[in-house]
Amino acid sequence: MTTTKIPASNPVVYFEIPVDDIDRAIEFYTAVFNFDFEKQIIDHNEMALFPFTDGLTGISGALAKGEAYKPTIDGVIIYFKTLEIENTLKLAVSNGGEVLYPKTSIGELGFVAELKDSEGNRIAVHQTIE
Repeated sequence: MTTTKIPASNPVVYFEIPVDDIDRAIEFYTAVFNFDFEKQIIDHNEMALFPFTDGLTGISGALAKGEAYKPTIDGVIIYFKTLEIENTLKLAVSNGGEVLYPKTSIGELGFVAELKDSEGNRIAVHQTIE
């Protein structure tokens, strides 16, 4: 059996973050990261699409509410970029989140931290060294 290799590119193209309360999750991610969302129903599931602009680097995704979506602290970790990790962590805590892993240096790649969002998911933030 042969498989066709995907042309060279970054392999991840989209993500979904499970939520129990989509409006609460939108409020959390808007307060912490200043994102704007577009709400849609896709395949009978409530979705709130993260911003996406053609031509920019990075991927986008959605907050997703539906029977198949279960928030968890034990699953895949999505990293969001931030300019100031300390400020992002303060905003997360003041909006119902919790710091799970404090700001930590990863050498020349910058800094990372992990937090629990309003729905109970583990997410991470990354700050580059400027």
